[in-house]
Amino acid sequence: MSGFHVHGPHDHAVEHVAHGSHEGGEHEDKFASRIAVSTAIMAALGAYFSFEYGFTQNSALIYKNEAAIKKTEASNQWNYYQSKSSKQNMAELAVELTSGEARERNLKEIERYKGEKEKIKEVAEGLEADSKAADKKSDAALHEHHRWAQAMTAIQVAISLAAITLLTRKRWMAYTAIGVTAVSVVIGGLALAHI
Repeated sequence: MSGFHVHGPHDHAVEHVAHGSHEGGEHEDKFASRIAVSTAIMAALGAYFSFEYGFTQNSALIYKNEAAIKKTEASNQWNYYQSKSSKQNMAELAVELTSGEARERNLKEIERYKGEKEKIKEVAEGLEADSKAADKKSDAALHEHHRWAQAMTAIQVAISLAAITLLTRKRWMAYTAIGVTAVSVVIGGLALAHI
């Protein structure tokens, strides 16, 4: 094994309990054991929050990318629509300047361009609607991502408080760590509920 191993107070307390050392008495061992188990539960919650944090961030990015692609496709369709409008305008001008078969041919061209433009317009509007829908999904995923970030931050604070509890042996600090854990669970619940 290579590298450095940093031995923190939490590691010391866990090893202390695991080896059954009784220098502080049975009461201290139970206290340390409870804090160690609580910290392990907090760490498991933190891992879950971290997973959801990353997942929702990626989802938000994917939806935002999809929205941009659809917006570009819609823009391309509107450019195509504009091109057909220009051709229709040229045919309308030709109708005014020609007669006979040429005029009839240009009238047919005008009708064809009108039909093509209508189809292009439907496609462009559909793509714009898809883009807006993907944007909304991205915004929702980003909001959820922020909730997971808040939950993850709270659980990290709770783990830090648990480590301080092992050093200070203060019960109020343990209760504070548990309280902050509860807050992180509530925030995680809000994220799960998409609130």
